Amino acid sequence: MLLGKIRFRGVSFGVVFVLFVALALGHFRLPLDTVTMDVIKNLGLIFFIYSVGLQVGPSFFAGLRHGGLKLNALAVLIALLGTGTTIVLFYILNISSSDSLPHLTMPMLVGVLSGAVTSTPALGAAQEAIEQMGGTDPISLGYAVAYPVGVLGTMLVMILLRRFFKVDIAQQEKELADANQDEVPVMMTLRVTNEHVCGVKIRELKVKVKEEREMPFIISRIARDGKVLMPDGNSALQIGDILFVLTKEEHAEDFKQLVGVEDTYEWRNDEEGLVSRRIVVTRSDVNGKKIGELHLRKAYGVNITRVNRAGVNLLATPDLVLQVGDRVMVVGPLENIKKAEQMLGNTLKKLNEPHIITIFLGIALGLLLGSVPIYIPSLPMPAKLGIAGGPLIVAICIGAFGYKFKLISYTTYSANLMLREVGLCLFLCSVGLTAGQQFMQTVLSAQGITCLIAGALITILPPLLVGCILMAKKMNYLTICGLIAGAHTNAPPLAYASSLSDSDRPAVVYSTVYPLMVFLRIMLSQVVVLVYSY
Repeated sequence: MLLGKIRFRGVSFGVVFVLFVALALGHFRLPLDTVTMDVIKNLGLIFFIYSVGLQVGPSFFAGLRHGGLKLNALAVLIALLGTGTTIVLFYILNISSSDSLPHLTMPMLVGVLSGAVTSTPALGAAQEAIEQMGGTDPISLGYAVAYPVGVLGTMLVMILLRRFFKVDIAQQEKELADANQDEVPVMMTLRVTNEHVCGVKIRELKVKVKEEREMPFIISRIARDGKVLMPDGNSALQIGDILFVLTKEEHAEDFKQLVGVEDTYEWRNDEEGLVSRRIVVTRSDVNGKKIGELHLRKAYGVNITRVNRAGVNLLATPDLVLQVGDRVMVVGPLENIKKAEQMLGNTLKKLNEPHIITIFLGIALGLLLGSVPIYIPSLPMPAKLGIAGGPLIVAICIGAFGYKFKLISYTTYSANLMLREVGLCLFLCSVGLTAGQQFMQTVLSAQGITCLIAGALITILPPLLVGCILMAKKMNYLTICGLIAGAHTNAPPLAYASSLSDSDRPAVVYSTVYPLMVFLRIMLSQVVVLVYSY
């Protein structure tokens, strides 16, 4: 782990360097108990996979909607092209009559594929499939040989695209700012001038707007005759009212035309006793409830205007479901906010308490799901999600929908990272110690060099091809970098892309496609092994 922190041009291998040290130690043929090593390897993989699923779960299904659907489709294309390249290499190396080319088994090539796209879950899933079929192919050797190529090759693709298309990073940042397709709520101060909304209650206006078009909005304050009021659904608008409005940016102009014109009125946080405070949801009985079900306006005289979840701002519509860990912006009299605070929790100490029941219940359910056979036509034996796919799917579902079953999936980032890194260490250490006995012999052989070349082709060709097409179609370069890093589930290239710009676009795109790619890589590795190996 210490060696993994060494940076070269801002890039390091991180915890994955444990694998290379374990390979070196394994080369000296340390006496190992194989049963113990298998237990440690499987336990580490389960912890690693499950913590990843919990982290991405809340944003997984949202990432498949709207623009995320296109990005995920492109990432799937890169993944399929990489798998296709692996299959083509298999035929070239094994069906060719030339004796000058060393033959590689499909499991070995799947290991190369897993390393080329730096997908540790895919390696674990493929290893499990091979063991279930009684195979003994040294798949981890291919992974270890190809992994460095996977990291450096992905960054090379980004560099080639930038040089070939002469990308101006400042211009790319400006394009992102101009496009501004984020759905973060925008705040406006408007003066009511439209007579058609005069006398209309806010509740009636919401119904009218919803019938004509989907345009959610929140009016958190009204300035009228020198006084500031906190409105509710029965508050009627009047000509000359000054409104503090929150809505999505895509609807801002339409709502402005509906109500009136912009105003320069300056709101103060302490006007007429009204203040705004950010409260953290920590009470478990609030987990899974819609904002409208809490009746905060009637019970406490306060309004929730927006919600921050995992760094993303959401408009606080009545049908938005709250989860433990959400940070809500509440507006109202200070005394009333204190009462609402007791109802929502705001006990930060509770967020630091790990929800062990949810973690181990999810792991148990994931292992059960992973053991269910999946019958696919033409396969010699049924596939299984295994200890990689099963816990991943359950963790994603608990992260996204656990509140419906009163399960609290929230964990602090540090706690999640701890579980993930410990699991990854245990898995990579076990894999490296076991495979190290043959590693040097493989690397220095023609077979090892072939694995290296195959890994480079799998790493570079698919994203380079897709990247060139997208650059020709004028897609933003920073978006493409995030897409390539996410498609390869590759964090070091993401760090490189992020260092090019102050924009968070690469990280946003990476997190959009990463969850689906983890799952897809797991399934592809198993299917390819089952179809072409035994």
